[in-house]
Amino acid sequence: MSNNRYYVPSESYWPIVGSIGLLFTMVGVSTWLNGSSPAFWLFMLGVTIVVVMLFGWFANVIAESESGVYNAQVDVSFRMGMFWFIFSEVMFFSAFFGALFYARNMSIPWLGGDSNNFFTNLILWDGFESTWPTNGPADVGGEYESMPPFGLPLINTALLLTSSVTITIAHHALLQGQRALLKVFLALTFLLGFIFVYLQGVEYIHAYHEMNLKLTSGIYGSTFFMLTGFHGMHVTIGAIMLTIIWLRVMKGHFTPTKHFAFEAVAWYWHFVDVVWIGLYVFVYWL
Repeated sequence: MSNNRYYVPSESYWPIVGSIGLLFTMVGVSTWLNGSSPAFWLFMLGVTIVVVMLFGWFANVIAESESGVYNAQVDVSFRMGMFWFIFSEVMFFSAFFGALFYARNMSIPWLGGDSNNFFTNLILWDGFESTWPTNGPADVGGEYESMPPFGLPLINTALLLTSSVTITIAHHALLQGQRALLKVFLALTFLLGFIFVYLQGVEYIHAYHEMNLKLTSGIYGSTFFMLTGFHGMHVTIGAIMLTIIWLRVMKGHFTPTKHFAFEAVAWYWHFVDVVWIGLYVFVYWL
């Protein structure tokens, strides 16, 4: 194929398969949360279809890439697509950080009487104090302990910061053609990611059983688990992506001049690291 022509892939059935999988997933999880037991299996069917779609579609893209049919214009398209994907993830987490900001700096002070509208405190929630963390004026979820910034959260912060270094070393090794160094540091990166997820699971078990800190523990519990939980999900996805990239490296894929898949996953991983720093500061420390 001539390098001055844009590559147009053949017709693919994977988009419609993915749409069907997402439909089953969303309908299943929504009805399952509303008490329908059979809906759980519809949810699992949807997840299975989505996983099969991801394996099949990415296998096609990898095969096309390795066959050399992509040119510089396609590479630009991939980069733009990854940029907008990460931007959408920035907006996703911005919404949750915005909810945390609104609760702490606006609604809690307002309910605590830090406004000209004295009805909210003296009549609606008499005696409620504007403090953080809080489980709300109604003490939703009962007594609980807030999660300290030390211990597992601090260890997980060190793990993710270290993984950001290892993925950078792996990238430089790829650019310099040092394949052995690339394999080692790329493996260290996804192993650090999986260790992070494991320790976060340990932290959740401790929170539920020892601290009575749950998703139902008012505004503090809901914001804590929504932010850390979704971030943990992103770390899991990123670690799986890194594992796939490592397997491709083991098969001899990527060159110093042609390795956008590696770059895309590295961008995503650095994004996950940056989000955690913000999360650690605003959720655990402040």
